[in-house]
Amino acid sequence: MLALLGGFLLVVVGSPGYLKCDMDDASETHEESLGEEAFDTVNSSIVSGESVRFFVHVNLQVQPSQAAESELPDGCGLLHTSRKYLKLKNFEEEIRAHRDLDGFLDRASIILNETATSLDDVLRAMLLRLVHKPDNTESDCNLDLLMAVLFTDAGTPMEGKVHLLSDTIQGVTATVTGVQYQQSWLCIICTSKSLLKRHVCISRLVRPQNWGENCCEVRFVILVLAPPKMKSTKTATEVGRTFATMFLDITFRQKLLKTRTEEEFKEALVHQRQLLTMMDQGLTPSLKHYSISSICIPKSHQPLQQKDFFPVGKGIREDFARRFPVYPLDFTDGIIGKNKAVGKFITTTLFLYFACLLPTIAFGSLNDEITYGAIDVQKTIAGQSIGGLLYALFSGQPLVVLLTTAPLALYTHVIRGICDDYDLDFNTFYAWTGLWNSFFLTLYALFNFSLIMSLFKRSTEEIIALFISMTFVLDAVKGIVKIFQKYYGTSHGNHNADHISVLSLLGLGTSLNTSFHTALNTSLLANPPELTSVSSRSAEHSSRETAVLSLLIMLGTLWLSYTLYQFKKSPYLHPYMREILSDCALPISVLTFSIISSYGFQEINMSKFRYNPSERLFKIAEMQSLSLGAIGSAMGLGFLLSMLFFIEQNLVAALANAPENRLVKGTAYHWDLLLIAIINTGLSLFGMPWIHAAYPHSPLHVRALAVVEERVENGHIYETIVNVWETRLTTLGASILVGFSLLLLPLPLQWIPKPVLYGLFLYIALTSIDANQLFERMALLLKDQASYPPTHYIRRVPQRKIHYFTGLQVLQLLLLCAFGMSPLPYMKMIFPLIMMAMIPIRYKLLPRIIEAKYLDAMDAEH
Repeated sequence: MLALLGGFLLVVVGSPGYLKCDMDDASETHEESLGEEAFDTVNSSIVSGESVRFFVHVNLQVQPSQAAESELPDGCGLLHTSRKYLKLKNFEEEIRAHRDLDGFLDRASIILNETATSLDDVLRAMLLRLVHKPDNTESDCNLDLLMAVLFTDAGTPMEGKVHLLSDTIQGVTATVTGVQYQQSWLCIICTSKSLLKRHVCISRLVRPQNWGENCCEVRFVILVLAPPKMKSTKTATEVGRTFATMFLDITFRQKLLKTRTEEEFKEALVHQRQLLTMMDQGLTPSLKHYSISSICIPKSHQPLQQKDFFPVGKGIREDFARRFPVYPLDFTDGIIGKNKAVGKFITTTLFLYFACLLPTIAFGSLNDEITYGAIDVQKTIAGQSIGGLLYALFSGQPLVVLLTTAPLALYTHVIRGICDDYDLDFNTFYAWTGLWNSFFLTLYALFNFSLIMSLFKRSTEEIIALFISMTFVLDAVKGIVKIFQKYYGTSHGNHNADHISVLSLLGLGTSLNTSFHTALNTSLLANPPELTSVSSRSAEHSSRETAVLSLLIMLGTLWLSYTLYQFKKSPYLHPYMREILSDCALPISVLTFSIISSYGFQEINMSKFRYNPSERLFKIAEMQSLSLGAIGSAMGLGFLLSMLFFIEQNLVAALANAPENRLVKGTAYHWDLLLIAIINTGLSLFGMPWIHAAYPHSPLHVRALAVVEERVENGHIYETIVNVWETRLTTLGASILVGFSLLLLPLPLQWIPKPVLYGLFLYIALTSIDANQLFERMALLLKDQASYPPTHYIRRVPQRKIHYFTGLQVLQLLLLCAFGMSPLPYMKMIFPLIMMAMIPIRYKLLPRIIEAKYLDAMDAEH
């Protein structure tokens, strides 16, 4: 197997698709020095990306102090060797490969018949060629300084004694007997602050030269110079990787030996580029797209056909076959065995408990006001607990978290309005709507409709995810602004604000999947008459102090929760303690600032959520009391509701099962959709709020159970998920705790003030955008190019195309905002149709603006 080695020695670690680089003055393993012809018979064809491994970028430094040097005998010193893997340049996907070569051809510095024999003389001749070019812009370039930085001994007490190249790339072959070097070529890379732009020079020696071990038959020298502050895809290492990939082929090198002029040399380079491009096209596997299709079903480039949805129940059977064998492991992983994660399970359960309980209380209070007490806080908590328990026990994807959301509260409001207008029993009409919804969901599951979600690309999913994160921020800002409008401008609270119409509440709404609707800003904003003191002392303190304290409590909750969330990256305390504090960030911040608000500022009146105890918690609706016409109307509402359920459930499940999360137990989209239908059937009959998969709770739940490592690539730090504990115990425990919270009503749960909830909005929004690629690409517009991360789309897509694509995504985001944040409830009801409209936008409109290969690259996983 072939590889590239940067440095004077080389070590190969065999794995397809990489090179290896190394530098040292003595080899740890002594390899036989072979000539060009003898060595290159190992592989006389073009090397594919599947059979090569690169190792590059060696950094050698001799750093003995002057005092130490005088004390050590025989001029001893220290030599530092560094090794790093480097992938072969993919000429099909990486646009810089072609641009590097085009830039070299435009300003070619080629020495065809170099007669110098020493390495120093050859490099000096190459530098002189670069300096004396007619278009040279390096007027202040110092040749002696450039020569010095190419070697390890410059400026050290051992100057001239340990004269080794600092950074090189060299080809190696891994065989059963050891490692053999490609000794006929050498790529030298260097960065210098005195340079203004990148330079490449290629020198062909008249005769092979022996420059030491592993460089015994050198005929070609590639010198790459670059400034240190460069875009991650334009560094000296990246340029060197381009030319090293080309020189790895013996046939190409033999062709270069026969060229007589610079034009022939250039033609050989262009021809080699074409061969490498065709090779990558034929051998590189197709991109695996980040979508439900890469997780749920094999990726197919063929459009969906009618036969894909038959036979009936095929998807459910496949889900069972995939998940049932590992069902017992969902309860034992992390509990039994060597690798235990009991502590992480406990902290994640606490996180889920608070993340589910607070929005449940908020929407319970909102539903209580909308339905005039038909659906209250008690029923909302009970429904959340029961539904969560059933889903934790029987679902195929137990890491998905169920919640009632803002769009569901909107449908409840519409149902209440219809019942008032036509004098219908709310509980019965609500139950029939829920039953029709469950009926359509059952059909979707039986006929494998989840396959349609494979049409949603990664970019579409990220638009929706970022939209939801934006609504969290908007909720918090609107809530705190209304507090200031009520309290800050007057000396006494305006208690008339308590009576706010339901329509105006929903006018503040957000959209799909948002677990905290803007409407609850107003429903929780003012104290309900039952809980508001009308005493003169209460009125006295419902003034500016309330507004300022609310702002401080909200920001304090955000600061403490996010600080603790990031505490795992700090150097303080033991790593295990840092991880516990990070996992418990949300519970600690909620409890801390609830106590501060309730006990530290008792004289300042803070409003509490609406709570009216239910007379009967479990009361089944009288289904026979509706006429056929009313039942038909409920069917229409149920169909629209089922579309919302279908899209939300599958999208959130796909985001939780993203490839970078490294879940291994498989998925069950069809079965989970059927289970959601069953759960909501029971909730509908007993008049409890509907629930479905919620974002960003589900991805955050996966993140909380993940083992994360930090890795560095080209100076950029990345967090990579190594594995995730796929367990049912956390959602099971959180659902049980939510059920026990019925015993905590009304106190002490009413001690949690609204600003803490707003701080929770901001925390969830901030943590949910960490891995959002759309947000990362929007941030590129504000960054220096030298700070761009070396992501797959930076390597494969031109920068201008990236910004075009980002702009088009922003336009789609604005389209979602226009409907999802509309003050008209009926516009929000057709929101699922707007989401479905994004499919033809991605497949029909965007390819007319940006090439399909670039769209696929930005939608790819890596």
